[in-house]
Amino acid sequence: VVVLGHVDHGKTTLLDAIRKTDVVKGESGGITQHIGAYQIEFKDKKITFIDTPGHEAFSQMRSRGAKVADIAILVIAAEEGIKPQTKEVISYIKELKIPTIVAINKIDKPSANLEKVLSELAAEGITVESRGGEVLSVNVAAINGQGVDDILEAILLITEMEELKDNSAEAASGVIIEAHLDPRRGPIASLLVREGTLKKGDIIVSGNSYGKAKNLEDSNSKIVTEATSSMPVVMLGLNKVPLVGERFEVVSSEEIAVNKVESFVLPVTEKEVVEEPEEETVVEEDDSLVDEVEPQPAEPKREIKTLNLVLKADVQGSLEAIQEILDKIKQENVKINIIKSEVGDISEFDIKLAFSTKATILGFGVKSSDFIFNLAKREKVRLKIFSIIYELAEEVKKGMLGLLDPELKRVDLGELEIIEIFRKEKSKMIIGGKVLSGKMENKTVVDVIRPGRGKAEEEEEKIGKGKITHLQHNKKDVPEVEKGKEAGILLEGPPVAEKGDILRAYKEEKNQREL
Repeated sequence: VVVLGHVDHGKTTLLDAIRKTDVVKGESGGITQHIGAYQIEFKDKKITFIDTPGHEAFSQMRSRGAKVADIAILVIAAEEGIKPQTKEVISYIKELKIPTIVAINKIDKPSANLEKVLSELAAEGITVESRGGEVLSVNVAAINGQGVDDILEAILLITEMEELKDNSAEAASGVIIEAHLDPRRGPIASLLVREGTLKKGDIIVSGNSYGKAKNLEDSNSKIVTEATSSMPVVMLGLNKVPLVGERFEVVSSEEIAVNKVESFVLPVTEKEVVEEPEEETVVEEDDSLVDEVEPQPAEPKREIKTLNLVLKADVQGSLEAIQEILDKIKQENVKINIIKSEVGDISEFDIKLAFSTKATILGFGVKSSDFIFNLAKREKVRLKIFSIIYELAEEVKKGMLGLLDPELKRVDLGELEIIEIFRKEKSKMIIGGKVLSGKMENKTVVDVIRPGRGKAEEEEEKIGKGKITHLQHNKKDVPEVEKGKEAGILLEGPPVAEKGDILRAYKEEKNQREL
């Protein structure tokens, strides 16, 4: 049974009520960031629940959870109704045609609106029994356990209707639902047995990894000797961290496992697909047109900067989610270059790699020793560890912005007409004038403008540039002189100004660009 829904609609809290545990308090930031599988017994029947994250970054985890499930529980908060990730998981449910139970949660809230939720569901093509449809719906207050037994009863009802039966006598196969590298115990995989029985000592193969099941643990971390159909289990013994979402199977010998691994082809992502260039169309040149074609000016070359990253995460699913959220961060002038993406704690090699490639190391859910932190500090390598994925994403955005030059915005301050020129030297002038508009500020830049002599105003000419380094009014030093007042100015720059010219003062403000 996969539990699906929008972030913070109460999926994990509902599972807590079912399992009489308190997982949600251990989640960073109060949100589930890993896929988890847990098994309970209800009326002598074993039910495996798969909890999935609701945050937008984890769409692949939600999709994977839906694909391995026999039944889906769609959790919707009664006071919020259908949200973006609710719509996303509804699309999975429809596509995979999974029998579904709608759990309308938080009905104890004063702002709960059941009719609104049911109407929004109907608009998405899901009509519950109370409205003449076929989809079971249960009102729930997960925080106090209300409606939990009704959900379990509904699961057993669907199990009978769908004739879901155990097939533990067959050879085991199933799906890798999570995987990580333990620094002491090596590669560890969370498996969901879909068919057959997995036993300690069995040789399994999954994609590009294989190994013997040295140790099996159930969802309560108890050592078991076998895992039957629909049972989640943690396994030790693989030669490398397997690919999450990949199918596994038991084979009869290590030789067969090795052959399967050698023939396995890594799945190609959209990024790796290279489009074939379009066939070039040859057009015969018409001499009569050649002279009419004017050469086009070349577009200025845009400088693209690169943010190099070394990513380390606790489990494969986290890496997948990080990659997914980074793909959504767009900036045409900065690109993200992932030097290394790997499960496991941050190592000395990672520091050396980041130093040589000028990369930032970002860890998610991993640990690092004082030695590693001190080494990073000594080598001036930026290293940060996060427990919440959207905080990691914000750090990446911050790093990208740091590479962008700020936009310079000109702010005009005022104009002064030159009435007298007291002195001209090689690179400075002392002038007197009257402020026509705005104000003159000390230490600001000015354009020297020569008005069109008897011509239209728009034909004015910029003849030079300078900087006000000394500003006086009534022979006293002042920071600024306002409109209508006279000012004495020491102007540094080429001495090109004459009586009647205009000094147009301005300053440049730096605005941080946005992604």
